[in-house]
Amino acid sequence: MTFFLQFIKKYPFSLVCIVLIWILSLTPFFPETPFDNIKLIDKWVHFIMYGGTCSVIWIEYMHNHRRYDYEKLFFWAWLAPVIMSGLLELMQEYCTATREGSWLDLAANTIGATLGAIVGLLILRFYPRR
Repeated sequence: MTFFLQFIKKYPFSLVCIVLIWILSLTPFFPETPFDNIKLIDKWVHFIMYGGTCSVIWIEYMHNHRRYDYEKLFFWAWLAPVIMSGLLELMQEYCTATREGSWLDLAANTIGATLGAIVGLLILRFYPRR
């Protein structure tokens, strides 16, 4: 139990982002917005959600650790969100009646996560170690 409390304490913004992605990905209906007319707006939203989430994970990791474990960063800040994205797309396809899984959504999520990892690497490059 203390592990989970420490995790919540160290990564609150990352957890909020992840929970929001799960809620938004499995919510059955969305209201119409003025942005609906933008071409591929859905893919841009996916790209921004996963890019932002991965960037937040990197930043919180760097803030909470003196030494960086690049394997953990690769797994938790890039691979885990990509796997989560695939699971959510499968759940949308097979576990909901109102949502559809999409390979293009998965691609947008992966590109967003990759960009988030690149941003994390750039921050890591210029972030002074304590």
